[in-house]
Amino acid sequence: MELTAVDWLGVSVVVRWLLGWWLSRHLLPLPALCLEHAPSVSVLIPARNEEATLHHLLQGLAAQTLQPLEVIVIDDHSSDGTAAIAQASANGLPLRLVQPPPLPPGWCGKTWALHHGVQCSGGEVLVFLDADTEPAAGLLESLVAQQQRLGGLVSVQPFHRTERLYEQLSMLFNLVGLMAVPLGPRCGVAFGPAMATSRAHYLRSGGHQAVASRVVEDWFLAHCYEQEGLPVSAFIGDGQIAYRMYPGGLGDLVVGFDKNFATAAGEVRWPWMLAVVLWLSGLFWAAWCLPASLLGWPLVGDPNPLGHGVIYGAYAVQLLVITQRVGRFRWSPLVFPIPVLFFLGVFLLAIVNLERGSVQWKGRTVSTR
Repeated sequence: MELTAVDWLGVSVVVRWLLGWWLSRHLLPLPALCLEHAPSVSVLIPARNEEATLHHLLQGLAAQTLQPLEVIVIDDHSSDGTAAIAQASANGLPLRLVQPPPLPPGWCGKTWALHHGVQCSGGEVLVFLDADTEPAAGLLESLVAQQQRLGGLVSVQPFHRTERLYEQLSMLFNLVGLMAVPLGPRCGVAFGPAMATSRAHYLRSGGHQAVASRVVEDWFLAHCYEQEGLPVSAFIGDGQIAYRMYPGGLGDLVVGFDKNFATAAGEVRWPWMLAVVLWLSGLFWAAWCLPASLLGWPLVGDPNPLGHGVIYGAYAVQLLVITQRVGRFRWSPLVFPIPVLFFLGVFLLAIVNLERGSVQWKGRTVSTR
């Protein structure tokens, strides 16, 4: 029997839907491992205007099963109460608050802060945690044990904890960012919010000085490790570490994803990018066709809403299942055309800012080139 153009289109969408399951198969959580031995650990936290989030991280560090040698909060010239919050939330931690010298030309704020923090530290193992992360009690032990087992650089992408309605719009950014890269042992990918490395391997890679000007320093730091023959491994943080991204409002969320989108897209390996684009094209089709068939909008293919409803439901179920490991997205998988529109809007804005060459972030001009 000869298939019509509509039939072929339906088969194509189903294949792209199946591709989504294939892309999500490698979302591996950080394993819970026992330490080979208990090393001295320096925890380094870059913090610029993080008064609303820092106390969650320090409370989590105080409850760790592996207690660090030192916790160094690098106050990156904050204009809010970050320094006071750090001192008030020490909770018995061996905490030091330091401030780097003024930002020199050729450096990003985060890379300069962490470079300075490492120079002030003394642990055998360096753990870098973003100030908005919220670790479970076993995070440090699991992360350091995995670094002992694998060597090189080990990182974790935190589970995205959402509270307010606008945060649901970030669903696709979280999901695509993980689908577009390989994960697991020796995958070659690093996530900046939570990373662990031995001091020896850090120095051998060139450290943050080698990626001084990079906005997405984690990606390029991973390259530096690989160039030195050191493994780079990455996992998801479901059950181990969470964060609430951009609690400052919708504007912060747009600019934050915009700068990461514009600077990191070129680093994704093309086979993975092609697979993600194919999956997204099926998702975009499903997001358009059901409303179009119901509302009489221009439509390519069968105008019957029943078939489009089945495809829409299949993608909604897929998003509900996959995002459970990535973040707390309650309603956005069910009304995914709204996050799709938001994703496309930020993507177009990222292209504009890529041409413009910069975005404004936390009071600084950040290069997108």
